[in-house]
Amino acid sequence: MLIFWAYAMVIAFMGLIMSRRLSPLVALILVPTAVGVLAGFGNGLGEMMLQGVGKLAPTGVMLLFAILYFAVMIDAGLFAPFVERLVALVHGDPVKVVMGSAALALLVSLDGDGSTTYMITTAAMLPLYRALGMRPIVLACVTMLSSGVMNILPWGGPTARAASALAIDVGDVFVPMVPVMVAGVAWTMFAAYRLGLAERRRLHVAPSAALATFDPSRLAGPDGVPESTEALEYRRPHRLWINAALTATLLTALIAAVLPLPVLFMLAYAIAVMINYPAIDQQKALLERHAGNALSVVGLIFAAGVFTGILSGTRMVDAMANSVVSLVPASLGPYLAIVTGFLSIPFTFFISNDAFYFGVLPILAKAGEAYGLTAAEIARASLIGQPVHLLSPLVPSTFLLVGLCGVDFGEHQRFTLRWALLSALVLMIAGLLLLVIPVMGRA
Repeated sequence: MLIFWAYAMVIAFMGLIMSRRLSPLVALILVPTAVGVLAGFGNGLGEMMLQGVGKLAPTGVMLLFAILYFAVMIDAGLFAPFVERLVALVHGDPVKVVMGSAALALLVSLDGDGSTTYMITTAAMLPLYRALGMRPIVLACVTMLSSGVMNILPWGGPTARAASALAIDVGDVFVPMVPVMVAGVAWTMFAAYRLGLAERRRLHVAPSAALATFDPSRLAGPDGVPESTEALEYRRPHRLWINAALTATLLTALIAAVLPLPVLFMLAYAIAVMINYPAIDQQKALLERHAGNALSVVGLIFAAGVFTGILSGTRMVDAMANSVVSLVPASLGPYLAIVTGFLSIPFTFFISNDAFYFGVLPILAKAGEAYGLTAAEIARASLIGQPVHLLSPLVPSTFLLVGLCGVDFGEHQRFTLRWALLSALVLMIAGLLLLVIPVMGRA
């Protein structure tokens, strides 16, 4: 029965949010609670929820102050010169804008942190999208596709988890995957090109159209309407270099892990506010201006804690893992590397990376040994699902991305899912063609 309730929870949740019958915030709280009660876990649900929320509390704090920090930087005009230069380079061509967004996200993703990638890429590119009338959901899509490919980096998390779970050297997993990542990067740029073409057709922009200059007053808000005079009053062009130095220092500290991420963003926000808006009335107005965006993201994070807390506390996640592994027929044993790759797509979407790599992967690797498949080969195949994993409502940084872009979470899932699935398929095909992932075992 535990398996039944586990699948019922996941199916009900995804169906409700993708059909827009419930918002993600409400569904993350009510669906697991209802299923937990019906499954007979009513007495322990409160403790499970608090444990789940507690685990995500630092992430919620980090995202809250990260959103507020970059809101200050955008309002102050830190990225306006960059956008002005970029507008001149792309000549108002949506294709170049989208491809530039993907290239920037790929570059920033080298640090291995999805939240940093989303914040920097969105802060730099979103004003340009608004100025040109382009859809922010396209920015969210290409940024996530870029991050999905680069998440295979050892310091990105999944590769290190896979190597640790199977007690093998991380280099044996990652180094052969480098050519596969190159194929993934090429696909991401192609996807960006296709999305850019679609935007060009939607806007009826000729490839030769040009925007020679950039006027900050043309920056549009989330609804496509140019920002008000009040918004332009927040600009602080005389603080440009101070803000740039503060942001560079923050990013350096993030990469060097000088302090925990929540603490760094709290300190950076406090300093940024004092530098740009020292008056208390200005600070209060700034909070009111961005409170809705910040609250919606942080609320989703804590709601996701309720979902994961119940899923883990009731051991439904373990039941799901064991049920899927047991369903793999013996005839597919020689092809277990391919099976692992395809299983990683739904598994890393519906359950956390930790649950998959430490709970499911060792079982698959052990089974693969009987067919001559090495642990490293199974580990490489397990990375295929990462582009889709980032669309999961269990990934906190996803809520940051949609919050910064001002798009609906369910809409982002529907728009990006097919591109993410194609990314995973490209990684799988590249792995098979490059013999990084074996088609069959050697036994």
